[in-house]
Amino acid sequence: MLNILIPFLILILVVVFIHEYGHYYFAKKYGVGVTDFSIGFGKELFGWNDKSGTRWKVCLLPLGGYVKFFGDRNVFSQKDHEEVLKKYSNEDQKKLFILKPLYQRSLIVFGGPLANFLLAILIFTSIYMFVGKDFTPAVIDEVQKNSPAEAAGIIKNDVILEIDGSKVKSILDVSKLISLSTSEFVDFKVSRYDQNILLKVKPNIIIADDGLGNNVKKRIIGIKLSPFNNEINHVKLGPVNAIYHSINEVYFVTTSTLKYMGSIIMGSGDSSQLGGPIRIAKITGQVAEFGLVPFLSIMAYISISLGLINLFPIPLLDGGHLMFYAFEKILGRPLSQKTQEGFFRIGMFLLLFLMFFATFNDLKDLGLF
Repeated sequence: MLNILIPFLILILVVVFIHEYGHYYFAKKYGVGVTDFSIGFGKELFGWNDKSGTRWKVCLLPLGGYVKFFGDRNVFSQKDHEEVLKKYSNEDQKKLFILKPLYQRSLIVFGGPLANFLLAILIFTSIYMFVGKDFTPAVIDEVQKNSPAEAAGIIKNDVILEIDGSKVKSILDVSKLISLSTSEFVDFKVSRYDQNILLKVKPNIIIADDGLGNNVKKRIIGIKLSPFNNEINHVKLGPVNAIYHSINEVYFVTTSTLKYMGSIIMGSGDSSQLGGPIRIAKITGQVAEFGLVPFLSIMAYISISLGLINLFPIPLLDGGHLMFYAFEKILGRPLSQKTQEGFFRIGMFLLLFLMFFATFNDLKDLGLF
């Protein structure tokens, strides 16, 4: 149990701290008072006050966190400005979040997701510089008989160049790109005798082990790969190249996640792969057993997911507040309190539904349903 719980807590604490620090950094940059910086919710376990009066604390439930701004009952509340002006002195008004210009409020809100993306870039950059990145071309060594690949016309010694328009830079990319495809057919571009050929493959979907002991749905096409000329090309990158490939990885994960979420909304995606804290904890513990690099990699992917999800235009999330600010920019004034409360009720319903659905999938994984 501890081999799952400890890596999960480390991952969550780091990713949540970075997210909240993004809000905190921009708040301090623009002179907003911060009264609380909390990792977790509920009863405070321990904490301390800094020189500026911020209470830094760790609370009992580590699944999230928040920063609380001076004068606000919650982090991004909207109040009537006239009441605020009467209640606070001129000096205190300078520290109020809601009296800051729209662009500053937007940056403070966006700072959390931005910090998550930057953490992922930092992790990938470090891995690519000090451990290396694989650039081994993907050569097809075997095509199974009566497989989707054979039906599509793929043959031995084809070199896979692209899958669904994404370049295959490494033999490791192939299974990832096939798994992330949400279409009925997967588009392949292969190199054969110095010619580029486009092929469409309809994968079979099977229940298989993910290598960590978990049963998942897999899209398979019936090929076996080998390194080009049997040579592994694993390269330690310089800083500029490492950052470039890190940004590409973050962009790829972000766009793939959005496509996947879109496919679920449209009804074509596999919603059973959505998971909550239980599944994340289980996978984190399993990955941590393979060493520091896999653990840091899963931390980067979770950080991207947290940043991206928080940008969804759902009230209670950062994206919901950015949506309100967009309306404020267009209308020239904030939305009325009644309208905001209506949006927040909708947002609460959506979040509770997603949490219920993810937890249900987690419990199915444990065999409880």
